[in-house]
Amino acid sequence: MSSNTFASPLNYCSTITTMALTSSSSLPLPLHQQFTSPKYSKHPSITLSLSEKSSDSVTPLSKSATRTIPGDYGLPIIGPWKDRQDYFYNQGKNEFFKSRIDKYKSTVFRTNMPPGPFISSDSKVIALLDGKSFPILFDVSKVEKKDVFTGTYTPSTSLTGRYRVLSYLDPSEPNHEKLKKLMFRLLTSRSDHIIPEFQKEYTEFAKTLDREMMEEGRVELNALNDQFSFNLLAKSLLGVEPSDTELGMDAPILIGKWVLFQLHPVLTLGLPRVLDDIVLRTFQLPSFLVKKDYQRLYDFFYTNSTDSFNEEAEKLGVSREEASHNLLFAICFNTFGGMKIFFPNMLKWIAKAGVELHSHLSSEIRSQVKSSGGNITMTAMDKMPLVKSVVYEALRIDPPVSSQYGRAKQDLIIESHDATFHVKKGEMLYGYQPFATKDPEIFDRPEEFVADRFVGKEGERLLKHVLWSNGPESESPTLENKQCAGKDFVVFVSRLFVIEFFLRYDTLEVDVGTSPLGAKITITSLKRA
Repeated sequence: MSSNTFASPLNYCSTITTMALTSSSSLPLPLHQQFTSPKYSKHPSITLSLSEKSSDSVTPLSKSATRTIPGDYGLPIIGPWKDRQDYFYNQGKNEFFKSRIDKYKSTVFRTNMPPGPFISSDSKVIALLDGKSFPILFDVSKVEKKDVFTGTYTPSTSLTGRYRVLSYLDPSEPNHEKLKKLMFRLLTSRSDHIIPEFQKEYTEFAKTLDREMMEEGRVELNALNDQFSFNLLAKSLLGVEPSDTELGMDAPILIGKWVLFQLHPVLTLGLPRVLDDIVLRTFQLPSFLVKKDYQRLYDFFYTNSTDSFNEEAEKLGVSREEASHNLLFAICFNTFGGMKIFFPNMLKWIAKAGVELHSHLSSEIRSQVKSSGGNITMTAMDKMPLVKSVVYEALRIDPPVSSQYGRAKQDLIIESHDATFHVKKGEMLYGYQPFATKDPEIFDRPEEFVADRFVGKEGERLLKHVLWSNGPESESPTLENKQCAGKDFVVFVSRLFVIEFFLRYDTLEVDVGTSPLGAKITITSLKRA
């Protein structure tokens, strides 16, 4: 994912790039050109709404002229603390933003963002909560992305080997281009392993899923998905089976602890309110508590990084040590984290949409795979418009990247649907993506999961408003921007996940719970094909 976005509330954007492959089971370069939808008739509209529209919808406002940015920050310490209480406990994220939109009659306003004192020295932001103002956060000629990956605070570099890794760098910094190019090289050199390893790992994933359903009658998906995701990344990108190394099967747990120490100021763990707030948001947790865990992860990546990756690092003037810390962050934080959050979220929406959608997906997938001789090929996948749309719709309605930050490089004029606003150089801009991608001025029925929303020419035109990758879905990552280097890869493996699932199963039912990162999914019913 993006090297400078933050998903749920962090960014778990994969730092994997598009790839050049030659076989039918490979990904041609560039991927975004392979995902252009062919002409087809539109499927019957299949929709789902999991909540009342008022929960986080934005009421369209009347047009107005240039206006002063409304809102305030309150008194020092007290103002940030009060906003933090509302954000986590009194209101929750969605109501926190919606109540202020209603209060100020504006989708652009001033507020404080967590964690506040004493972790953050300055919690003041200008919130951008509509699809028109939000994209300025992608324009690196106007906003600086230096050390804003996690928002208004920065975790200690002792958690990343004393290096500022790619996610924290602005494109203007010399190391940004080197490290992003290195991540591009990672996928280019290992690209022909992606699909074969995905299919092998998914077969094992499905075997475990079937066995647990037979034995228990229900399956906790998240842990199973975590192991599948890390094994896939290790085998496809490094060519190593984790269980054959000293790391064993411990990676998901080690990564979880390490990520917690970086993100605890913007998470809630469900502890009693006072304890939760004091423990997580008074001071940054000491990194020495996860030093041994991080060292085990680092040793795994240092030892198993490929020759081509190390040679490219040397050519770029990046030490093997720094390259290994960035490789670890890219795979464990960005890529593994994205799969950890998005795959269960996507399956949640598909499951809740019901049997009609499942039937359409099964029919489309199986007919195209049959037409390609029983193989999953790029040609077959390109003829699955509903699969494409379902993935895009899941990314729109439940983006793994919920928050974006950027600091104004100069005095700016920002436009919402209703007004223009003047922003001064140095002010921090903040965007809450679920509001931008559910903007009623842009999307019809924005709160509903509309499975075929992106089918056809009209649907394709809406892709520029799908923003999960730290940029529009209609654009591509470059060395000069902060868009997710692996944007097309993430979409591709998400489609593979849907295809492999509905080749094996007709329908499923799930229970949905909550977790600090994404949804907690329990599969309660599963019908094999």
